[in-house]
Order: sequence, then C-alpha cells, then structure tokens
Amino acid sequence: MKTANLFAASLLAAGLAFAPAYAIAGQSDARQDANQAGQNTKNAAKDTGHAVKKGSKKAYNATEHGTKKAYNATKHGTKKAARKTKGAYNGAKDGAESTH
Repeated sequence: MKTANLFAASLLAAGLAFAPAYAIAGQSDARQDANQAGQNTKNAAKDTGHAVKKGSKKAYNATEHGTKKAYNATKHGTKKAARKTKGAYNGAKDGAESTH
C-alpha cells in the first residue's frame, strides 16, 4: 500500500512540476497565433495594394488610349470638313464669277 501511495505521490509531484511548462507552451502558441494573424493581415494589405495599383494603371492606360483615339478622329474629321468646305467655297466662287 505504501508503494501505491508513493507512486501516486510521485506522479502528482511530476504533474505539478511540469504544469508551468505546459502553461508557458500554451502562451507561446497564443503568441505565435497572434503573430501569424498579424503576418496574414500584412500580406493581405500588400496584395490589395498591388491589385489597386494594377487596376489604376490599367484604367490610366485605357483612358490615355481613348483620348488619343478621340483626338485623331477629331483631327481627321476637321481636315475632311475643311476640304469639303473649301470645295464648296470654290464651287460657289466659280459659279458666281461665271454668271457675271
């Protein structure tokens, strides 16, 4: 009976001796989880920033292309209208001169 009590007492003593180690290990796990959550948040913010940059650059380039296209179409239309107007002016001028 003394052996059983001695075994139980030594088992209890060992459990109490290692209890602080388990508590510290638990705190370390919580600290590591918090650190990992912070790293995940940082990486998500970086990814979002890169996506915004890419989208902004794409929108800028599309706007620039559209503006150049509109400029060239307007320039072409203006020249075409000027040629037509000049032709009509010369035709009217010739017609007026021939009637005199």
